[in-house]
Amino acid sequence: MHFAIALSGEKAGLELHGKDIARLVDAADLAWVHMRAESQDTRDWIETNLSYLDRPAIDALLAEETRPRISEIGQGALIILRGVNHNEGADPEDMVSIRLWVDANRIISVSKRGLKSVEDLRNRILAGHGPDRAGVFVCALIDRLNTRIESFRHRLDEGTDQLEQLVIETPLQEQRRPIMERRLQTIIFRRYITPQRDEVGHLLQATLSWLTPEDLRHLHESHNNLKRIVEDLDTIRERLQILKDELASIMGDRLNKNMYILSVFTALFLPLGFLTGLFGINLGGMPGAGSSAAFWVFLAALALIASLQAILFRLMRWF
Repeated sequence: MHFAIALSGEKAGLELHGKDIARLVDAADLAWVHMRAESQDTRDWIETNLSYLDRPAIDALLAEETRPRISEIGQGALIILRGVNHNEGADPEDMVSIRLWVDANRIISVSKRGLKSVEDLRNRILAGHGPDRAGVFVCALIDRLNTRIESFRHRLDEGTDQLEQLVIETPLQEQRRPIMERRLQTIIFRRYITPQRDEVGHLLQATLSWLTPEDLRHLHESHNNLKRIVEDLDTIRERLQILKDELASIMGDRLNKNMYILSVFTALFLPLGFLTGLFGINLGGMPGAGSSAAFWVFLAALALIASLQAILFRLMRWF
């Protein structure tokens, strides 16, 4: 068990320890228990203190791999969400799953890795400003998850702006890699956020007694934020693809220009190379072989031919 806190009643805002945890979980006052998924003791505790949960629900709380989902079970709900991974050495887009069982009197959450949003909510509760109802708790948690999701989305957007500026000002072949890495981040992040948007939308349709009209309005705003974030991620992904195509086009134009210049020079020196090769053979009867001025006459002829070629290429608009 990571921590346990009373959210309502006489011990509201206080951490619970020992037998107080199981006792308050069975009481009418609201309590929040957060546990580590990898511990076998977690399964034993859930099976003992949440005996009304069936095996599929318990397995979902402790599953190795999860995806966002909302499942109503009586007047409770199995809620699985994801948050941005801020753990040391981890990629932010490799999101952390948090699994919850929520009803009017108890909140049981399970995660395999640390989650900043959970710690933020815990600190707020210990400071005396936490939620005192299950509906308010769920809204507050989703709001904090969305805040960090939006922050990472903003970082992706800023990074894309910087890449666009670099490509416009100084396009380089080496810029293709950061563009592809940023696009991959966006694709992975969107793949996680899209089902979370859908499941928060499903929660709006839930018939749970502990979700008040005020809670539903708050959830509606959170759902709209997630929809906007997904739309922004689509835009970022499209911008990065356009940026990749633009860089490829610039590199292609640069290569074509270089090849064009080489082709012009090759065409320019083709007849000159033929003539120098022809006059370089060591056979009798070569014109001018006995004249001391023949070399300079030959150079002048080559210069004249090169000049006529340049004029001809200009008239043909080859350059």
